[in-house]
Amino acid sequence: MANKAKKTAKRRRRVEWSKAHLKELKAHSKAKTAVKKVAKAMKRTAGALRQKAHSLGLALGHRR
Repeated sequence: MANKAKKTAKRRRRVEWSKAHLKELKAHSKAKTAVKKVAKAMKRTAGALRQKAHSLGLALGHRR
């Protein structure tokens, strides 16, 4: 039964970061767009966006 669940689970395919993706991420960072909105727009997880922004030294999302 457990094997059946594993076979039907969807796996995400890794998408490389292109120059256009980085430019879009930097624009969202500058505009202070919420992470959930950026994730939906770029079709990436919030965690992936946060990791990439951190590695680039960008602030991302809501800031007080």
